[in-house]
Amino acid sequence: MVDRSDPAPTEASVRRALGRAASGRALDVAEASALLTARGATLDELLGIAGEIRDAGLREAGRPGVVTFSKKVFIPLTRLCRDRCHYCTFATVPHRLPAAYLEKDEVLAIAREGAAQGCKEALFTLGDRPEERWPAARRWLDERGYDSTLDYLRACAVAVLEETGLLPHLNPGVLSWSELQRLKPVAPSMGMMLETTATRLWSEPGGPHHGSPDKEPAVRLRVLDDAGRVGVPFTTGLLIGIGETLAERVDALFAIRRAHREYGHLQEVIVQNFRAKPDTAMRGMPDAELHDLAATVAVARVLFGPKARIQAPPNLIEGEYDLLLRAGIDDWGGVSPVTPDHVNPERPWPQLDELARRTGQAGFTLRERLTVYPEYVRAGDPWLDPRLLPHVTALADPETGLAVEAARPVGRPWQEPEEVFGGRTDLHVTIDTTGRTGDRRGDFDDVYGDWSEVAAKVVVPVAVASDPDLRAGLRLAADDPAALLEPAHEAKALALFGADGPALEELCRIADDVRRDAVGDDVTYVVNRNINFTNVCYVGCRFCAFAQRESDADAFRLSLEQVADRAEEAWVAGATEVCLQGGIDPKLPVTGYADIVRAIKARVPGMHVHAFSPMEIVTAAAKAGVPVKEWLLQLREAGLDTIPGTAAEILDDEVRWVLTKGKLPAAAWVDVVGTAHELGIRSSSTMMYGHVDHPGQWLAHFRVLAGLQDRTGGFTEFVALPFVHTNAPIYLAGIARPGPTWRENRVVHAMARLLLHGRIANIQCSWVKLGDAGTVVMLQGGCNDLGGTLMEETISRMAGSGNGSARTEEQLRGIAAAAGRPVRKRTTAYGHAGA
Repeated sequence: MVDRSDPAPTEASVRRALGRAASGRALDVAEASALLTARGATLDELLGIAGEIRDAGLREAGRPGVVTFSKKVFIPLTRLCRDRCHYCTFATVPHRLPAAYLEKDEVLAIAREGAAQGCKEALFTLGDRPEERWPAARRWLDERGYDSTLDYLRACAVAVLEETGLLPHLNPGVLSWSELQRLKPVAPSMGMMLETTATRLWSEPGGPHHGSPDKEPAVRLRVLDDAGRVGVPFTTGLLIGIGETLAERVDALFAIRRAHREYGHLQEVIVQNFRAKPDTAMRGMPDAELHDLAATVAVARVLFGPKARIQAPPNLIEGEYDLLLRAGIDDWGGVSPVTPDHVNPERPWPQLDELARRTGQAGFTLRERLTVYPEYVRAGDPWLDPRLLPHVTALADPETGLAVEAARPVGRPWQEPEEVFGGRTDLHVTIDTTGRTGDRRGDFDDVYGDWSEVAAKVVVPVAVASDPDLRAGLRLAADDPAALLEPAHEAKALALFGADGPALEELCRIADDVRRDAVGDDVTYVVNRNINFTNVCYVGCRFCAFAQRESDADAFRLSLEQVADRAEEAWVAGATEVCLQGGIDPKLPVTGYADIVRAIKARVPGMHVHAFSPMEIVTAAAKAGVPVKEWLLQLREAGLDTIPGTAAEILDDEVRWVLTKGKLPAAAWVDVVGTAHELGIRSSSTMMYGHVDHPGQWLAHFRVLAGLQDRTGGFTEFVALPFVHTNAPIYLAGIARPGPTWRENRVVHAMARLLLHGRIANIQCSWVKLGDAGTVVMLQGGCNDLGGTLMEETISRMAGSGNGSARTEEQLRGIAAAAGRPVRKRTTAYGHAGA
């Protein structure tokens, strides 16, 4: 590696940074880097500032002077790894191991020994995806019927919960959003060290992470964000002294702070010092110096503030307990009276009595915590899966959230809680009379993350369309509309999205001509009923005004009987379809979705069930621990006919993560919908626009839909959904704009017709969002479908739509007549439905 040591800061710059830290002012990268060089009296001053910040946080948390630790067992599930970190002795090769993995009985033996000695945490540490590098690992998994290491990890975690009562903490390395969803129900907490954001330490030959695909900083940063989106109490941290510069070290601290501010999920940050090990490529590098460690801990404390939980491993500090406590730590991490530290086997953990004594000498009291930190224990939802709550609450002090030290873990069933139905179950009616109880949830200020961090991600470019591109775009729209999706014509397509005045009128005329050629003049509609079976949801989508906490006044859950009653009422009223969507309710049982479908089909066998968004499907499959395809097959067998292509919003993660916080990534949406299509389950497609998005993202969204339709042919229609802003959290926070303009509504509907020509024949406009008069105009600019009668509509009304919750067939026919068009009733899949 090339030496990239930082220039030494001046004494004046260090003093200036200390002054800013002491006065509580924000530090930039240069100032934080300068403080890392503090030594002697200057370091003492820095430690004093950091200690005061920590002490204030402990007082605010209600545990002044308390330093915590977790009593654990260390379970090295596998020491095989596909990475090649140059400092690691944990990872090894198959011929040095008796087996590729610990057998489940071996795992349980370790856990039982820990439980007998009062341990409460089972720390699962393992290499990243060893089956992708080592045939022995792949063979071991295949012989036991596991598709992957993560599948086996999930099974072991469930076994530990049920057989011993220990709480799993999972460290499997890099995980995707979907994998985090699958593991969250079996572990109160998870972790992955960020280590560094210095890409060169990964990309350059000779770097400590060179040849390790899972150590690319961008990949690990994505994991931190995805853990926040999924709502996992997560542990991360730095490994200092591996060749990073001071500025690079500070950059990593800033990256961790940004992730936590946005999602609030980082329960602890570990600052760990590099210690050279024999038989590694880095055996000749000097150990990270302890005063360097102390300075880094102190800077982390200053940057993260009083509420952060900061840890330094006590077995790596050469007995300098007082130094690290002065620096601002408030946790010693996991300590085991049973198992060694398999990552640092040459450095045993201190005895708990010695740790308590040394902590007490520094003026603090040592207290045991659980693997999940007290703040998340007390919060419960959305951090802890309901199946874990009995295991956690059995070991936790309800007042403090800390461990009850005398409690001994006992195996408990890992099972669904009893569902409680009720709440404001008449909301579908009273939303149009008494309305919602308040304009926002009671946890508005924290459930959506730090609004300033969200706002910083919003970039809405100013569209500058040239007149030649606009004219050329109109010509192409008339001659070969679908060609506008091609990259070669992007400038023309973007120019059309900016059309106004006479150009807008011409665009809408062309779109209506294309509509006439594609589907004729008939305006179609379906007689249907929306049924929202629960609005309890903790995902934290920032645009959603429908979701409620279980304790909120407007929250409700319908029983299977109530859902079936509403379906029967709809059938009697002439409906041929029910559309079901709900919140991501953590207490909905694994069988809940299929049970709903079966209940409807049992009551009304002929009813078409159009149900469950891709978000509901992917989270339910993850909760059940099965692939999406298997889950969809189960729903199809229960009677599911089609699915709504909602939860799409904008299929561009740049804007998606601003809008949704925890919803499925664009790629996961495509995977779910594509899988459904391949199984013969067709879907609609949608786009919600007019919030923090821009035309470039709209165009990209249409390209994704077109590509998927080319592959599967499974979309029945496209539905443009204007953002309803009134009660949307992201609008109330001052970030989103107040919905699309009237010009944008016309443009998006017209462009949908043109861009999807030859792929998706039916373009639907939403009377719920546009109103009757607005819907008439869209029918004159490319649309051919009105959607349905709905009979009830709660989602848009909760957001503040003023267009009611239902339309009769006569009213829908009146809208078509106002547009000068004939009308016919259809089925969900656009067949003729008779008179």
